[in-house]
Amino acid sequence: MNVNMDSVTEIFFKLLFLLSVHNWNTIVAGNKYNCDDQLVSALPQSSFSSSSELSSSHSPGFARLNRRDGAGGWSPLVSNKYQWLQIDLGERTEITAVATQGGYGSSDWVTSYLLMFSDSGRNWKQYHQEEIIWAFSGNTNADSVVHNKLQHSIKARFLRFVPLAWNPNGRIGMRIEVYGCTYRSEVADFDGKSCLLYRFNEKSMSALKDVISLKFKTMQGDGILLHRGGQNGDHITLQLVKGKLSLFINLGDAKIHSANGQINITLGSLLDDQHWHSVLIEHFNNQVNFTVDKHSHHFHAKGEFNYLDLDYELSFGGIPMPGKSGTLPLKNFHGCFENLYYNGVNIIDLAKRHKPQIYIMGNMSFSCSEPQMVPVTFLSASSYLALPGTSGQDEVSISFQFRTWNKEGLLLSSKLHQTSGGLLLYLSDGKVKMSIYKPGKAQSDITAGAGLNNGQWHSVSLSAKRSRMSLMVDNDVTSSAHAAVPIHIYSGDTYYFGGCPNNGNSSECKSPFAGFQGCMRLITTGNKAVDLISVQQNSLGNFSNLQIDLCGIIDRCLPNYCEHSGECTQAWNSFYCNCTNTGYTGSTCHYSIYEQSCEAYKHTGNTSGFYYIDSDGSGPLGPFLVYCNMTDGIPLSWWVGRTNETQTYWGGSLPDVQKCACGLEGSCIDSQRYCNCDADRNEWANDTGFLSYKEHLPVTEIVITDTDRPNSEAAYKLGPLLCRGDRTFWNSASFNTEASYLHFPTFHGELSADVSFFFKTTASSGMFLENLGIKDFIRIELHSPSEVTFSFDVGNGPFEVTVQSPTPLNDNQWHYVRAERNIKEALLQVDQLPQRTLTAPSDGHIRLQLNSQLFVGGTASRQKGFLGCIRSLQLNGIALDLEERAKITPGVEPGCPGHCSSYGNLCHNGGKCREKYNGFSCDCTFSAYTGPFCKKEISAYFGAGTSVMYNFQEYYTLAKNSSSHASSFYADMTLIREVITFTFRTTRTPSLLLYVSSFYKEYLSVILAKNGSLQIRYKLDSHQDPDVFSISVKSMADGLLHHVKINREEEMLFVEINQNERMQFVLSSGTEFNAIKSLVLGKILESNDVDQDTMKANSQGFIGCLSSVQFNHFAPLKAALHHTSSAPVIVKGRFTESNCGTSTGADSTSSETTHSFADHSGPIDEGEPLANAIRRDSAIIGGVIAVVIFILLCIAAIAVRIYKKKSVYKKNEAKGSQNEDSAETALKCELSMQNTVNENQKEYFF
Repeated sequence: MNVNMDSVTEIFFKLLFLLSVHNWNTIVAGNKYNCDDQLVSALPQSSFSSSSELSSSHSPGFARLNRRDGAGGWSPLVSNKYQWLQIDLGERTEITAVATQGGYGSSDWVTSYLLMFSDSGRNWKQYHQEEIIWAFSGNTNADSVVHNKLQHSIKARFLRFVPLAWNPNGRIGMRIEVYGCTYRSEVADFDGKSCLLYRFNEKSMSALKDVISLKFKTMQGDGILLHRGGQNGDHITLQLVKGKLSLFINLGDAKIHSANGQINITLGSLLDDQHWHSVLIEHFNNQVNFTVDKHSHHFHAKGEFNYLDLDYELSFGGIPMPGKSGTLPLKNFHGCFENLYYNGVNIIDLAKRHKPQIYIMGNMSFSCSEPQMVPVTFLSASSYLALPGTSGQDEVSISFQFRTWNKEGLLLSSKLHQTSGGLLLYLSDGKVKMSIYKPGKAQSDITAGAGLNNGQWHSVSLSAKRSRMSLMVDNDVTSSAHAAVPIHIYSGDTYYFGGCPNNGNSSECKSPFAGFQGCMRLITTGNKAVDLISVQQNSLGNFSNLQIDLCGIIDRCLPNYCEHSGECTQAWNSFYCNCTNTGYTGSTCHYSIYEQSCEAYKHTGNTSGFYYIDSDGSGPLGPFLVYCNMTDGIPLSWWVGRTNETQTYWGGSLPDVQKCACGLEGSCIDSQRYCNCDADRNEWANDTGFLSYKEHLPVTEIVITDTDRPNSEAAYKLGPLLCRGDRTFWNSASFNTEASYLHFPTFHGELSADVSFFFKTTASSGMFLENLGIKDFIRIELHSPSEVTFSFDVGNGPFEVTVQSPTPLNDNQWHYVRAERNIKEALLQVDQLPQRTLTAPSDGHIRLQLNSQLFVGGTASRQKGFLGCIRSLQLNGIALDLEERAKITPGVEPGCPGHCSSYGNLCHNGGKCREKYNGFSCDCTFSAYTGPFCKKEISAYFGAGTSVMYNFQEYYTLAKNSSSHASSFYADMTLIREVITFTFRTTRTPSLLLYVSSFYKEYLSVILAKNGSLQIRYKLDSHQDPDVFSISVKSMADGLLHHVKINREEEMLFVEINQNERMQFVLSSGTEFNAIKSLVLGKILESNDVDQDTMKANSQGFIGCLSSVQFNHFAPLKAALHHTSSAPVIVKGRFTESNCGTSTGADSTSSETTHSFADHSGPIDEGEPLANAIRRDSAIIGGVIAVVIFILLCIAAIAVRIYKKKSVYKKNEAKGSQNEDSAETALKCELSMQNTVNENQKEYFF
């Protein structure tokens, strides 16, 4: 729901009267005095009842607390899960606590029990606490009293204690007391044809705070609770729709121009269960709170109060004049209201006293009628209900109602009389299907209804007579089916509802389908209603694993535990989250599929381009499309927007000063103004600068007002987010003693918690982190050298998830750990090992309640401490600053050296890993490549006659002067080995690819011969002809990229072409390459004594692309392109840098890519796959090279250049206008517009 609601919402709340907060709280809170009176002790014997009794001296009337009458308490005839003890309090009462004892002086006591309550003694409801059916702790002996205070009081007349467990050496035995007080309420009963009208005057509409509250109960899924109509179809309605409550606000046909002409907010579910539900609507200033039971929707209503044209009357239970309501359904409410307050005014009390403001239409009484309807719950696939039938009748007639979330399940099975055939009724894909079968005959099937697993009540009636069968769903003739049957049908003697007994007698009950899980009611067989209470009392039929007299259906999607807008669907026992297009994954859409920074993408080898960044991981902030600059340069940092704040400063200025950059510098063109655009001049002016405060970014909306004046123009441009760096990724601490630890505030991850970090150690075990509660806890530890364990307890007992590594984890290499716990499952991931998952119980405790400090690297007991390093520790997407805490903690040091040991293999092509305090970098000085990992090819296009000459002589002179290690290695300029690599692309032959000369007329030339074959010519003896080695593959002058590697070790020569099998040759002209002089790419311009074929190749030189040229530790092409002023290089002719050396072959100027938000596989590695280069310890979800240590998470370089003519930019008066374009669309438009904006448009990047 959009938080910026249309102003029509406020009109709705203007109809409510003003009431002080104090008075309202007194009313809605009920009884504020002590509500702890003993309610049971004074009750007569007749107020007690039970499922059964062991003897007359164990009857329920002896179940009073601390009494020794009879046998000293109640005990049932049989101790099993179907027993109960019931109290009738005589009237609806507020119950706040209960107490229990066992049977006096016996071994009979209950150790655990449920509470159920009811207004009528029928249709019971189980007491819930912490979102689950609450099991109360009972007794451990016969006579001590155990008190349990209710977290939420119960308002009911009848109360049931249902034993769950008891002393295994005794039987069920109970004495009880109930505490509470009288509950006062006003009730009105609507019969589905009546309504109540309340009229008020216009003066009552000036309220500052408006409140309406009520309780209701009904068995109908649809009906109008509240309505206020008006002219032209305007109306505001609170209505039940399929068991959910909707607040609907409609602007009539005359206002269809309004963008928010309709508002519909839906809350609650399964509200047609004939139990009380509370509704509260509050309006204070522009804040609106809409609450149904414990579920609230908060939104902000803003705008002017002149849209709705409403009457000054409010109706409850229906619409008195349907003609005004437009197309609204006209079904009135059928059920009861209680305590209907309207800004403190008791509406039902006014109606009872026949006040003139009240007008009653139809029949309405002031007591609540209770339909005596008995539902039954089929708890599991093994549940069944067996009812007797009349055997041999020529007609089978059965009807019932059901509700479920399951698409499949057996509804009814019955064997036909004197035949091996039978009748089946079952759910299949949410449809009801009826089958009549008999061996040797074709099976007859009919289907009716659709989508019947929506949790709503649906009626089914079937009949089979002689040779015809029919089926109807929801009393709808359009949802009915009929068919002829090839056999005569005679009824059997037993009907099995919901499933079949597990007694192996498949002839009596055939169940090829899973059992039904859900509720049934109003069962009739042979047109006679079935008394389910008689079934409960074992005097009719039999059953297994049922709950009779209650419907235990719950909506597992309310509240929606699917995070980040995941779509929730459910079955009877569980719910499921569809995370498609959310940007998150996991059983509850908790974990982001995107990295948290550009550095993380960079660490996995990705190139510059557009990526989705999720800066807080699993936190509430969604992903943003940003441009990641992976190259070295001036580092930037990007910030993420936090709230919907209105900011009044502009690029280059500071927050809260309401100025542009010129206002801060005092250089605005109008000295009386703080922005150039405020000068209101005839010529264009501009304000330009970067916005770089993380609390306020990214920019999601720009509003320019004062745009309606003649001859006034404004233009703006918003640049993309530019990202780089991630200080938190390398944030680490070293734990030097087993007794040392870091402590942080309590971790709050009640419903979902994820923890991720890196570690390295040589120790065999140790505690990574621990956080304790009173009973709950969460803990991650290195349990053994090859075992990481994640353990926790949320109230269902301790659970443990373990990942075993095939290799030791205490190898002093970085390893990655991610643990997640949500209400569906717990999982643990270590490096790239298979993820381990543990499913949570479907109906257990779900909240992780911690209260101690979070201990990192140890425990509160200072035992099992961790020795080693922990890095990049994040809890629910929030990074903990280990280094700052380590600075003030004995035994712990900030930072952790030794990153190259784990990540050095990310430096490719001769690049050297260099340690940094935070992270590492790749030194590409002696590599022919560049980029953060020395993986980016350096390529150039050579035109006709182009020559690039690298002089070794000058290099050695410089090397000797600098006393570098190279000078000693190459001091005599004589080589006995070379390693040469390069890539080329050309269509010309012959061509000279590479030439190395010496002062002694020795040389090496690599050429393409006339036929396109590659020739390597070594002349290492000036008195002999050169050794010539031809690689006779297909012509290499085919315009495709070819990779060449030449490796000489004395007389042995090894050649690889395009990573194919290495070829071996032997030189005869010598083993030493003496006094090397220079290396030439392209055309040799100096006169040299070379062989004829080399001369022919040199006559054309080289026309095409050369890339990543490496000669031992020299990178001549890189030097010519990037170090022309300092390197001993001479360049002649047309020579331009290009990306022609990439595998795409396109000579484009951009390699930027956009990674789609819908691509759940994440960004694609643009370069060489790193799968084989990264060790298991580097299998990182978010990794990153921090180019500058002091950088925050990333940066948003967002600039807004606003050009304006004769217009004042009234920033403070700007109205909110929602930017409807996605970030992705905006950024793509930005890129396309940079090349198309002209001067007339007056739009510039800022």
